[in-house]
Amino acid sequence: MTDRLSARRFLALVTDDFTELPYPEREFVPDGPIGWPGYDTARARAAERTGESESVVCGTGRVEGTPAVLIAFEFGFLGGSLGQRTGDRLEAAYAHARAHRLPVVPLVATGGSRMQEGMLALTQLQRVARQSALTRAAGLAQLAVLRDPTTGGGWATLGAGADVTLALPGAQVGFAGSRVRPPAADPAAYTAEAQVAAGSADAVVPPGELRRTLGHWLRLLTGPATGPAPVPAPLGATDPPDSGREAVRRARAPERPRARAYLDAYFTDRVEISGDRCGGTDPDGMRCGFGSHDGGTIGYAAQTGAPTRPAGYRTAARLIRLAGRLGIPVLTLVDTPGAANDAEAERQGAGPAIAELFGAVAAARTPVTTLVIGEGGSGGALALAAPGRTWATPDSYFSVIGPEAATAILKRPPEQTDETAGQLRLRPQDLTELGVIRTSEQMFPGTGDRRS
Repeated sequence: MTDRLSARRFLALVTDDFTELPYPEREFVPDGPIGWPGYDTARARAAERTGESESVVCGTGRVEGTPAVLIAFEFGFLGGSLGQRTGDRLEAAYAHARAHRLPVVPLVATGGSRMQEGMLALTQLQRVARQSALTRAAGLAQLAVLRDPTTGGGWATLGAGADVTLALPGAQVGFAGSRVRPPAADPAAYTAEAQVAAGSADAVVPPGELRRTLGHWLRLLTGPATGPAPVPAPLGATDPPDSGREAVRRARAPERPRARAYLDAYFTDRVEISGDRCGGTDPDGMRCGFGSHDGGTIGYAAQTGAPTRPAGYRTAARLIRLAGRLGIPVLTLVDTPGAANDAEAERQGAGPAIAELFGAVAAARTPVTTLVIGEGGSGGALALAAPGRTWATPDSYFSVIGPEAATAILKRPPEQTDETAGQLRLRPQDLTELGVIRTSEQMFPGTGDRRS
């Protein structure tokens, strides 16, 4: 379990400087809005113990040089619980962020809503949700840090509702706190590590690395707007394949450069999001995040050469929508033999996940640039491709379906697979002639930049 630092000590851990915001003053009534016996005494003891007058401290500061509005919970003040005055402070902090065009960084440590204020405390979650939605609509980033513990409504709004969610090692994170879980509940399911594994948070970050990591994220998500992502240069073959069979062989060759090589060559630095926020991750099939290229920020969603699982498609859709809200262009790298088609993939919603990604690309608010770097297998690859802005390397192919599957569907003998590959017209030069992709001088010297 992580050390429960006070709100101000935690702010000092992550910020270069911090200036507290003025707070709205709500008139006190004896023992609170529902007259809870002893509430005034409990508040007074909490204030004496922590030196704070409420469970959150809000202000502005710089994290590795990037200005932000920070919201730090004081768990020592009634368990970091949310009451009416907490809601007042949170609302004021979000409003300040929008007025000054600043990202919001909640540093969450809370047990949830405050019992002594009843349903009026619970309704503060609606206020928080609205402020978060208004900030999202304003195109401002929200990056949450989950401390110990992060449970109840604080997790279900400020934590899970953020654009990017980081967590401290061993932190208790879950909707159900330790005092209300079922008796047989597995405690390991309510940890930061478990939430990352389930796709509900992006990364576990040790306290000593948090300032640097948080600053890196803020710099990338608040950088200047740029134009469309430039097309990466091919890292493998430079001459076009002479047959469909050769195109497929090249794309499947073990030595052919994969997504990691392209990302390393393209970005000077990058960070990754993880998870679809629906209970899944696909680290073996899809990598998504943001990186620096020629001084600007570009989002990326890259298939890795394996069949893409439903969580991979949903994570890519999440990336594209987030980049659109923040005004960041996107690069997608296509490389998959197709969508995962096992029974578990169907149970996880393969069709709806692919449909979600098709929709995200179609409705993208910023330019999407696509490069096919290997196998382009059917709709599972096409979902990641930008209409009118797709290029392909000389060691790639793009096909309605793989040649082996096409041969089987057409009831041809297996020895006709090579012939079928040629008839599918899946080579990059075939696809250019068909008007499916664009080509350029850097892809195929002597061709110029054209699309038939």
